[in-house]
Amino acid sequence: MASVNPDLQPFTDTEYEPSSLDALQSDEMRTLMNAVDKLRHVGLGTVLQLPQLVVCGDQSSGKSSVLEAITEIPFPRKENLCTRFATEIIMRRAIKESISTKIIPDKTRPAEEQRKLKEFRNSISGFAELPALMEEATNLMGLGATGDGGPRAFSRDVLSIEITGPGLSQLTLVDMPGLIHAENKSQSKEDVELIRNLVDDYIANQRTIILAVVSAKNDYANQIILKKAREFDAKGSRTLGIITKPDFLDADSENENSWIELAKNRDIYFELGWHILKNRSDKEVAKSFEDRNRSEAIFFSKGRYRYLDRDTLGIEALRVRLSQLLFGHLKRELPSLQREIQDRHKEAKQRLQLLGGARSTTKDMRRFLMSLSMEFQIIVNAAVEGHYAHGFFDSVDTTKALDHQQNMKRVRAIVQHLNLQFARQMELLGAKYKIEEENEPPESLREKREKLKKLDGPEEVGSALDDSYSNPEHKQIPMMKEKALSWVRNVLMRSRGRELPGNFNPMLISELFWEQSGGWESLAKAHIENVAHVCDRFVRHMLDSITAHDASARLQKFCVDDALKDRLSRAHDELNKIIEDKSRPPMTYNHYYTDTVKKMRNKKIASMLRGVVDGQKDDDGMVDGEKFILSLENDSLDPDMDRFSAQDALDCQIAYYKDELKYFIAAVTKRVVERYLIHNLAEDTISPMMLEDMTDDEVKLVASEPESTAMERRYLLNTLQSLEAGKNAFKNAIGLLY
Repeated sequence: MASVNPDLQPFTDTEYEPSSLDALQSDEMRTLMNAVDKLRHVGLGTVLQLPQLVVCGDQSSGKSSVLEAITEIPFPRKENLCTRFATEIIMRRAIKESISTKIIPDKTRPAEEQRKLKEFRNSISGFAELPALMEEATNLMGLGATGDGGPRAFSRDVLSIEITGPGLSQLTLVDMPGLIHAENKSQSKEDVELIRNLVDDYIANQRTIILAVVSAKNDYANQIILKKAREFDAKGSRTLGIITKPDFLDADSENENSWIELAKNRDIYFELGWHILKNRSDKEVAKSFEDRNRSEAIFFSKGRYRYLDRDTLGIEALRVRLSQLLFGHLKRELPSLQREIQDRHKEAKQRLQLLGGARSTTKDMRRFLMSLSMEFQIIVNAAVEGHYAHGFFDSVDTTKALDHQQNMKRVRAIVQHLNLQFARQMELLGAKYKIEEENEPPESLREKREKLKKLDGPEEVGSALDDSYSNPEHKQIPMMKEKALSWVRNVLMRSRGRELPGNFNPMLISELFWEQSGGWESLAKAHIENVAHVCDRFVRHMLDSITAHDASARLQKFCVDDALKDRLSRAHDELNKIIEDKSRPPMTYNHYYTDTVKKMRNKKIASMLRGVVDGQKDDDGMVDGEKFILSLENDSLDPDMDRFSAQDALDCQIAYYKDELKYFIAAVTKRVVERYLIHNLAEDTISPMMLEDMTDDEVKLVASEPESTAMERRYLLNTLQSLEAGKNAFKNAIGLLY
């Protein structure tokens, strides 16, 4: 223990009376405080936001005096001495009396510095030793003497002082460094910012009761803490204003009256109100707490203070207010704190499950990989088969797009949707020319895209993947029937062989079909890429969900990346075979082809007959049979043989296109998508057989555990243990209360 600085002197020996805090406690409240205290004792103070009282204010506002008046713990005093780090006072009931201290290091410090500060754990026999202990802590934190111009005047580390005893009340308070208005030679700009950020961190905690201390020696409108309190607690629902040093006000002055108006909650309003305390004067420093309280009571019995509510004056009334305030605050926060513990417990278990067991030996690594691969197989196969009972899949979220991460887990549903989109796209946009009848207006591209978007109904939430189906790179050209005949005639004239007039070269159908289906390849490739993208995202997300990031990343690099690339490559190879088949001369044995040609010819004949009949009707609407037959004979004379051939070829091409379109859609979805992208997805990426064939070096490469993962596991195990202790503490507390 460091020697005591002669400038740092404790109060003269005074008997510490913990019973003076009894006003803060009831049996029910002690039970609540005991539950919260156990959470802090098992180390959950750094994991959860625990209820606490935080004493904060501007520099020299009398914060420490308020703290010692509440706790009756004599803190060191020195002229111009200020609080330079947060001091946490924890008071606990126990059979034995003890005073122990420790430093809770700032998390942003280097690991080695944190370790050294954590080693600081001292016990003292009395408060006379407190000044030396605080000086030792100050030095360990790297803080030079105040005013020495050293690099650090303040710290984000916390000095924790835990006091236990049989008659002690359960209570935790935190004394914060005072907020600084401006930098000076001993307090830099960085110090000013550090303290403000530190205070912000504490009072931003929604479970913190803010004891905002303001000194009557300075204009309260200029005191930073009031602005801070209203910033983080706009309604004042967890802020109690405390006015100190009222004895510095001139009696019956306008200034005194303004402070009394503030105390009445008429100027700056806090739901919790205001309180006034009289600190010890410099001449009263050596007096006991009993003398301090007596002097305060006498002061408030005179002047304008006589007319104020007794509940807002003096330390005894403050203890009663804090008792009621803490009790109500704890009862309100208990349910949410309990839920937070349960949520954190669940989260820690899930994270620990992701990390898996320790992997220190090759055997451990193989066991880890085998377990992971089996779980991988179960989930991937379930996703491919469309069985979504496993917990991995979560519930359906209809408010999110189909390609949202949560919905993307259901691979079979997404692939089915994409296959349907592809089929509809091929039907609506697959042909180079959209051939329309003369008496029907051409359908706009916009309307066709709307049909695509409405594939699953108007309530569907679309996805980015759908855009590639409604807006393909391949653009369709609208074409009326007459223009289509001109197109066919142009091709016919350039494709003639030895066929007689009125007939056409069989290769004409090939030429027409190849041109009409020229965009199929690009549409099919885009569809394959979309499905492959879905599989890729699913596998990677699934791995990230069932194991630690480091193991997932290495498995993806070592196994998954090449496997998915190979599957996509084989899918493209199969598509190329289908496209190659399509480029051969037409061939079909499907009777739907002849049925379609027959229907189109019958429709054409019916249309022609309807025209002849209409032209031969007399005034009574009757048709002369002889004239009708003669009209048919004349209509057949001297036909345009090229037009006749073009019409016949166009009908054949349309029928063949429809037949081949159905085949192509089925071939792409079955032979390519299903066979090479969906089937055996688990077996081709990560399978037990594949992992079993790995050498020891390969196993180490994939499954070895970095130190960061081992550290995280230790942290999670400790956190889980603390959270389980916290759950038990709450269970016991609630059992006693209810």
